[in-house]
Amino acid sequence: MRIKDLSLEEMSPDQRAVAEEAVSGKRGHVPAPLRAWLHSPELGRRAQHLGAFVRYDTSLSPDLSELAILVVARHWTAHFEWYAHAREGLKAGLSPQVLAAIASRETPPLESEAARAVYDFSRSVMESGRATDALYARATRALGERGVVDLVGVLGYYTMVAFTLNVFDIGLPDGETSPL
Repeated sequence: MRIKDLSLEEMSPDQRAVAEEAVSGKRGHVPAPLRAWLHSPELGRRAQHLGAFVRYDTSLSPDLSELAILVVARHWTAHFEWYAHAREGLKAGLSPQVLAAIASRETPPLESEAARAVYDFSRSVMESGRATDALYARATRALGERGVVDLVGVLGYYTMVAFTLNVFDIGLPDGETSPL
């Protein structure tokens, strides 16, 4: 890790408050990117709040949210993000075949129109920063306008997570390997 991983004893009161808020929230621990963001406590606090929302409280079902996160992780080759969300994706109902296809940069075998719309929309946004009118309309039919807004939020937030993990070289836990 390129940036110092602070122990509780090394943290300022502001840093400690942000870490303790993460631990007492839905996550129950300090998530990997927050280990870097703690060096800017207000960024960490705000990112942590946004992250809790996009991870747990959007209008997207867990499988669709995890699908989008995995597209981001693969696009940026964010090993820790993939490691964490591949497990969550499986728990949410994504098949191992879907994960393997995304890891190999192939189109995954998705059964629902909503899942296909999320995948196609996410890939388009990650590759170009945009969605065609037809793709936007398709995603809106499948997810509703709120769902598309939430999806864009998931993609943006997890891109920030991927950048943080990659730039600060936050690696996998000891003994773990990434398929990416």
